[in-house]
Amino acid sequence: MKVEIYADVLCPWCYIGKRRLAAAVAELADPGGVEIVWRGYELSPDAGRVPGPTAAESMTEWWGEQAPARVAHIRALGAAEGLELNLHLARPVNTFDAHRLCHLAAEHELAGPMMERLLRAYHTEALNVADHDVLLRLGVEAGLDADRVRAVLAGDDHAGRVRDDRRRAAAHRVSGVPSLVIDGGPAVPGVQPVADLRRLLEAATEPV
Repeated sequence: MKVEIYADVLCPWCYIGKRRLAAAVAELADPGGVEIVWRGYELSPDAGRVPGPTAAESMTEWWGEQAPARVAHIRALGAAEGLELNLHLARPVNTFDAHRLCHLAAEHELAGPMMERLLRAYHTEALNVADHDVLLRLGVEAGLDADRVRAVLAGDDHAGRVRDDRRRAAAHRVSGVPSLVIDGGPAVPGVQPVADLRRLLEAATEPV
């Protein structure tokens, strides 16, 4: 079974969804039969590399007076999954290079660890995931070769793959993240209760 996850490093729901999907896969009769493929979906493709307002401040612009309650809700859901979501510290930036790094990691079967490290760096540690020095360190910590990471960041390797992810997302009518595409089927929301995700995965293995 192939499960494509459309996600962005900036999205706290993607971090929560990653945890829940892992739990759902672990409950399957054959967890090893699930191939997880990470697809980039940039929430702020026009953002720069220099951090600006925090995520919480940006949410205040979107939601007004409801923002504090919504931020608290997201943080509470994250905490239930063992995640520290510091939306009051994390500052959105461009994630194109972070997604390129994930594609490099995928070549070495390290996409999962790479995305995990990027999500923790942004949401918990409030690091600038557009800064190349930060990305180099995170790539090495995820298991990648330092020289290869430097070469990718210095050039445009995997840029085409990130753009292909955009086209694939449009073809699957992905309009938000996280979204799951299971064996090429229609996109479904990636943030669901673990039991519901497990049933989705089990249904994909049933004979037609």
